[in-house]
Amino acid sequence: MTLFQAFFLGVLQGLGEFLPISSSGHLIVVPWMLGWPVQSLSFDVALHLGTLAAVIYAFLGEWLTLARGGWLALRSGRPLESPEGRLLAQLVFASLPAGVAGLLLDDWADTQFRSPALVAATMAVMGVGLWIADRRSRPALEGAPLVPMVSHRDALLIGCAQALALVPGVSRSGATISMALLLGIARPEAARFSFLLATPITCAAALKKVPNLFPVADPWPVLVGMMASAIVGLLSIRVLLAYVRTRDYRPFVYYRLAFAALTFAFLVARG
Repeated sequence: MTLFQAFFLGVLQGLGEFLPISSSGHLIVVPWMLGWPVQSLSFDVALHLGTLAAVIYAFLGEWLTLARGGWLALRSGRPLESPEGRLLAQLVFASLPAGVAGLLLDDWADTQFRSPALVAATMAVMGVGLWIADRRSRPALEGAPLVPMVSHRDALLIGCAQALALVPGVSRSGATISMALLLGIARPEAARFSFLLATPITCAAALKKVPNLFPVADPWPVLVGMMASAIVGLLSIRVLLAYVRTRDYRPFVYYRLAFAALTFAFLVARG
């Protein structure tokens, strides 16, 4: 893998991990379209570590507040009576479906699911799903909390949507944001909840595969890809949070449908 390829794939990871367009789908289809070699597992791990660093940095203040408030609530003996304690419980609850699905289907995700045809189908289907959810979303309320409090049922539903992202092309952020919108959460709050929810599952997935990161014959492509995914991932988080305050998700719907159509066209052209 050249340094340019590593940089380009890192940019794709940083964009696709947080914008609702699927990083895994792009990392499968784009190298296939361009005739590039399939990237190694160590490189995939590096890209996920980069986006993990981005989301931790972007929400470090929120996580410190949650940890401090949750600890105080736990010491008081009433962990669910504080806003921080309830939100932590909801994030843990919402992380369970993806954690279980990841343990059961991890091998399939790395082998059977890596199909351009499957990516094209899921990109199109989830694009329509995002469009429906966005059409039904409600406007943000003045003075509403930056991160919503949801019921345990809603947290479980959002977590199940996150578990679907094991299938490339679905998009973790796209699935969780769509479900949150369908449950009546406004666009800005849905995005922030989705990004907070990304931290534990991305951390678990990255740490599970860290042993595959070493040894690496040539560390430079790995380092370049990791840095690109971290920097672009941080920018993606900030851009999307600013964008959805006043705009809808239609551009991402159009992009998903166009990408699916392009992938199908390549499949037809190549027989």
